[in-house]
Amino acid sequence: MVSTATPPFRRSVRDWIVDLSMFLLALAYAVLADVDVPGYPASAGFPGWWEATERLLVFAACASLWWRRRRPVQLAAALVLLSAVSELAAGAMLISLFSLALHRSPRVSLSVFGLSIAAAGVRSLLAPDVPHAPALVAFLLSVALQGAVIGWGLTVHHRRELFESLRDRALHAETEAQLRAEHAQHQVREAMAREIHDVLGHRLSLLSVHAGALEYRPDASPEEVARSAKVIRESAHQALQDLREVIGVLRAPVGELPQPTMADLQQLVEEADEVGARVEFASDHPGQVPERAARTAYRIVQEGLTNVRKHAPGADTRVLVRGAPGEGLTVEVRNGPPPVPPRPPANGIGAGQGLVGLSERVSLLSGRLEHGPAAGGGWCLSAWLPWPS
Repeated sequence: MVSTATPPFRRSVRDWIVDLSMFLLALAYAVLADVDVPGYPASAGFPGWWEATERLLVFAACASLWWRRRRPVQLAAALVLLSAVSELAAGAMLISLFSLALHRSPRVSLSVFGLSIAAAGVRSLLAPDVPHAPALVAFLLSVALQGAVIGWGLTVHHRRELFESLRDRALHAETEAQLRAEHAQHQVREAMAREIHDVLGHRLSLLSVHAGALEYRPDASPEEVARSAKVIRESAHQALQDLREVIGVLRAPVGELPQPTMADLQQLVEEADEVGARVEFASDHPGQVPERAARTAYRIVQEGLTNVRKHAPGADTRVLVRGAPGEGLTVEVRNGPPPVPPRPPANGIGAGQGLVGLSERVSLLSGRLEHGPAAGGGWCLSAWLPWPS
């Protein structure tokens, strides 16, 4: 069960000093106001027993200022009513009005201020006229003083609200900056994962194909074994080089690492052709392909050939790259059915991640990516990339 009781109010050292100062200030005002002035007795017009009662009430009013933070509205209203019949309580009343404006909304403060105006009118009627100062002048001076105190309190109140608002904005901005940094780190990790998948997936698929050939052909000639071992060694060495380049992204500024271009497509196709499947390569694009489009086209062909080795080993494959400025760049990797059904993967971890990464790469260039079964039982991976004129 959750307790809903109000937690106890605890004063700090500063609060004790301020509360004691306010009490002494209100008490000093009452003592000075109680001093008889020739021609203007403080208790004129009131019965004799009222003096002792008034002093007790004023002392209680000064002492009540210790609770002005917890009950500002009730305390201010009570002291305003007391000030209507006792001028000695004016000091405590003004302090309570300031505390009310400081801790409550302007609407509440102005409501109590209206009550204090009425109390000042009653006081000006009950008190005798002061020489050379009619009741109307005393009333206006009292209202002006109370208005100044309320205005001062509202000013401090609004300044505190502004400070709290600025602090909340700073905390909110700091939180947003932290979230943006975490999002940027997440994007970097996603980019690293795609890069590792694209680069190492291609090399490791070559290793898998040649290692599988050695496993399922124990009667292979020494020349074939030596050739497969050479390809495995070169692919493993190249995979290590590619891994070093990918790790270098964490150390080098963006743009300093070597990136694949359209000129590297021929070597990529030749490496795939050495595995044993026939890969036909056709290229028709005049001029220099934009760097980002060329790099994305390379990754599309790389992912397509990797998927062919995984899911359709030995299938005939055709790679087509064509386009022109103003028309766009079309990249297509199409393969026929495999000679033998491929072995199912040991697990499905990472399945389909390459196509997801390609979709993100293509969407960043405002291009289109399509993939699915082709006529005759094969598979087709096709993409269109913009090529400004």
